[in-house]
Amino acid sequence: MSARADEAAIQSVIQSQITAFKQDDFATAFTYASPTIRQLFGTPEQFGMMVRQGYPMVWRPGQVDFLPLKTEPHRTFQDVMITDQTGVVHVLRYTMIEGEISWKINGVQVLQTPQVGA
Repeated sequence: MSARADEAAIQSVIQSQITAFKQDDFATAFTYASPTIRQLFGTPEQFGMMVRQGYPMVWRPGQVDFLPLKTEPHRTFQDVMITDQTGVVHVLRYTMIEGEISWKINGVQVLQTPQVGA
């Protein structure tokens, strides 16, 4: 698969998971997570609780913009700029793994948090 095809597939997985979160469809959102993440949280409900509490900007985003895909040997990252519903910008790094059928999300790290003050 070409890098461009990988990028499109990866972005589709992330966007599909975000769409599921916006609909509170945690069972569908859970299907986009890697086996490691699914094992870690056990159920879609526990996964959903973690997202609501730890990643509210992903659960209820305002705007989602994909930044350039980053690849390293054996690692693929998709950075995403999410503007939350209050207008605050967050940059998150999705760690992706290639599953048997499609790409899966293997973790999300907040890279940039909003500046407070000034």
